[in-house]
Amino acid sequence: MQERSERTRRRLVGAGAELFHRNGYANATLGDIAGAAGVTKGALYFHFASKDELAEAVQQRGCALLHDAVRALREAGASPLQALIDTTHWMARMLHEDPAIPASFRITKECAGQQPPVIDFQRTWITAVCTLLRQARDTGELRPDQGWESAESLVAAAACGIEVMSGTGMPYGELQRKVAALWALLLPSVVAAGHEGEYRTRAAAPLWAGAVSEPEAGEEGVGERAVEGAGGPGAGRGQAVEFLGSGV
Repeated sequence: MQERSERTRRRLVGAGAELFHRNGYANATLGDIAGAAGVTKGALYFHFASKDELAEAVQQRGCALLHDAVRALREAGASPLQALIDTTHWMARMLHEDPAIPASFRITKECAGQQPPVIDFQRTWITAVCTLLRQARDTGELRPDQGWESAESLVAAAACGIEVMSGTGMPYGELQRKVAALWALLLPSVVAAGHEGEYRTRAAAPLWAGAVSEPEAGEEGVGERAVEGAGGPGAGRGQAVEFLGSGV
């Protein structure tokens, strides 16, 4: 019974992510989400008392996916700066592959100023980027003559632009090439002269590919592609999720 309940909850979060991404927070109805998940509205209300609660669960999933992807890269031995480059490629890919990611950005934008405040996924993304960049600085990967605030502002702005480009409907292949071109331009500004060639700027085969689970029977099309073990990060509403020990 508990396993069935958890499957239903995952289906609702996946359906919510798909419809929040496609239609926006205001236009996505709980009835439509229940229908997309293949459950009754009563079953939906058993798990989520309101649309706000479901939106929060979608954002928690997005945050968990981001955290797990960075952790996988770091555990595989990538340096902080290479992990940052690969994380931006991960973001470009997941903006197209898992609706929880674009839905999390959209919910943050559309619910700005709401009380109680929602999870700020945009801020969580910037925190992840700046944490890795700070680790790169602390391990000596960044050029010593580059002011920290300048480097941080440049890279954070570039990382935020990935979601903006994806939002224009840009195909994944084109977005992938633009992210690689972006790093080819950024690296000479942030690493010591002559060290740019030490970093791969193109997308590699994702480490998380083997940990992605397929939807169960009856769950197709509701965003059930997930990094295994990606649960809610336990962040409260109105907070950026603490990321690698550095919260905002």
